Amino acid sequence: MSLAVPAQSKTWTYVDGDWHEGNVALIGPRSHTMWLASSVFDGARWFEGVAPDLDLHAERVNKSAIALGLKPTMSAEEIVGLTWDGLKKFDGETAVYIRPMYWAEHGGYMGVPSDPESTRFCLCLYEAPMIAPAGFSLTVSPFRRPSLETMPTNAKAGCLYPNNGRAIVDARMRGFDNALVLDMLGNVAETASSNIFLVKDGQVMTPVANGTFLSGITRARTISLLASEGMATIEKSLSVRDFLEADEIFSTGNHSKVVPVTRIETRDLQPGPVAKKTRDLYWEFAHAGGVN
Repeated sequence: MSLAVPAQSKTWTYVDGDWHEGNVALIGPRSHTMWLASSVFDGARWFEGVAPDLDLHAERVNKSAIALGLKPTMSAEEIVGLTWDGLKKFDGETAVYIRPMYWAEHGGYMGVPSDPESTRFCLCLYEAPMIAPAGFSLTVSPFRRPSLETMPTNAKAGCLYPNNGRAIVDARMRGFDNALVLDMLGNVAETASSNIFLVKDGQVMTPVANGTFLSGITRARTISLLASEGMATIEKSLSVRDFLEADEIFSTGNHSKVVPVTRIETRDLQPGPVAKKTRDLYWEFAHAGGVN
């Protein structure tokens, strides 16, 4: 009898040298990652025939593995190659989420740290439509981002995401789609699922990467694309008030790339021209060579 749990959408998983359809059962109750959360992942996207910055996402999952004490077993080039191989199994119409992962099977000293020699790898591809760029609402979360002294914020680690999850659950219980999450000093860090930008008097700003949140690949690409159009982005400490008084707010992230914010707390906003320009620039980049 198969112990695989049904997948929520069409899914293919590469593990132990072969592709398997569906949500393959991979870990047991004695697996280190099951009870001590020694897992990292990354997320890239395939849509409209392109997978922008796929190489950077593959490189980052290996860096995250090292930061969490794991031992990468695949090169970035191998991950990219496997991804393109796996994408052939899909219909070429629905957007696909690309998720390489590492985790530890065994523990080291007293079982607490991971044993890097027990690191395993899988690559999971699954259909996941991108959200429309119509916009979403934000509230300020009561929960905060940790610092490197308290959590492995230098890795895209699974153990960080329950905090993001509770921020979203709290926001949705209060009638919002997502939340602004602050760092421990009270500066805005990100939303619970993406990086965040604002525009004030024509100037684009984003929270400075201070080690409390993942400075995303799409965030960096956005800053670069805007710079190529003569629009410099200021990276600085930003307060909730800065966002409440902004002319525009938009988010960047792997899931849906560039999406405007249309409400923050009680204030309604219109999707602005900079957000539209940014999204247009990203799509042009993706279709004109942002594929590896």
